Amino acid sequence: MTDRAGAGLDLLEQVHRDEWGRLLALLVSGFRRLDLAEDGLAEAFEAAARTWPDGPPQNPQGWLLTAARRNILDRMRAEAVAARKFPLLVVDSGLAPDTTRTMADAGERLVDERLRLVLLCAHPALSGEAAAALTLRLVLGVSTEDIARLFLVQPATMSARLTRARQKIAGERFRLPAGDELVERLGLVAQIGYLAFTAGYAPGSGADVLRAEQAGEAIRLIRVLRSVLPADYDRSELDALLALMLLQHSRRDARVLSGRLVLLPEQDRRQWRRDEIAEGLELLTPLVDAPATPYLLQALIAAEHAIAATAEETAWDRIVARYDELLVLGDSPVLRLNRAVAVAEADGPEAGLAAMAGVALPGHRLPAARAELLSRTSELSAALESYDAAIALCGNEAERMHLVERRAAVARCDNTSAGRAE
Repeated sequence: MTDRAGAGLDLLEQVHRDEWGRLLALLVSGFRRLDLAEDGLAEAFEAAARTWPDGPPQNPQGWLLTAARRNILDRMRAEAVAARKFPLLVVDSGLAPDTTRTMADAGERLVDERLRLVLLCAHPALSGEAAAALTLRLVLGVSTEDIARLFLVQPATMSARLTRARQKIAGERFRLPAGDELVERLGLVAQIGYLAFTAGYAPGSGADVLRAEQAGEAIRLIRVLRSVLPADYDRSELDALLALMLLQHSRRDARVLSGRLVLLPEQDRRQWRRDEIAEGLELLTPLVDAPATPYLLQALIAAEHAIAATAEETAWDRIVARYDELLVLGDSPVLRLNRAVAVAEADGPEAGLAAMAGVALPGHRLPAARAELLSRTSELSAALESYDAAIALCGNEAERMHLVERRAAVARCDNTSAGRAE
């Protein structure tokens, strides 16, 4: 491949990543057909992949928009009868179906239309998983194959899910909700992003220690959402969420060593991405005295880890206090377990075990945490039993291997202690 061809494909990849959602939003508002807009744009990108290596256009976005419009018009002419059978999205009267607008003509309306697309994907008619998948596909342009991998299903299965999701919202209003409805829908988009992010760092099954690509796409979604919000919208909650994601994502290179899970205390902090930490802390700075919210408090906890030079210097007492604030906002077994772990670091394993008493949580994380704290109190037999329970419940191969190794280390200590007792 020549340097010129490579440059053309690199440009196409960058435009696909940055402009897919914008272009699709313009096409949807103009043609009111989500299916045709998506197919027409995909065909335009395919055509670009064939021609841009010979020399990319001066206006890549305009080229793609024009090509997509031609594709859509060709299909509408060829499928005139079929097209009438598809429900049309109801577009606000202020969005005239002007299919001749250029990217430059769109101006500020482009932001509005992209926000409409984001909110359409978060329609209440869709389940959380369907909304998340459709958002990744339509707003960010993530391929069906990649989405299937992220959700641990076959591409054909994900394709069918996406088709059903599109059908559910066909005929819905392509509009900006107002008042409480806007706040609720934006909150759902943020929740979708956060769930996708946490799934990337806590894969429930499979061999992956983490799925950094999924977490990265979730961060990109929140960035897009922040960029298309109305000027008068309070961004503080989204700023806190983005800060939380960045601070946690910054540690991704240190979380894995030779395919094995590395827990926070053992991570090489030189591998943490300082540029992302700096951005996260900058987002948090004006929010320190803001009213407490779950995203903000979690971000402040992540910040405590980020600013500590070593694991030993972490201000665990402040982290415990943040968890206490979180519990006031909403009690949950996960929060209580996380608080108990922080208490153990601040006040010792016995205090952590006492804080863990009464917590009921399905899965392997509770017995795994109990096993670790029991091993620190030299209750090795009880620790081995908890490790056995955690291993039996763990579906993620990497985490399971970590638990097996920890159990083996405790078993060696137990055997050594037994030998000395004899």
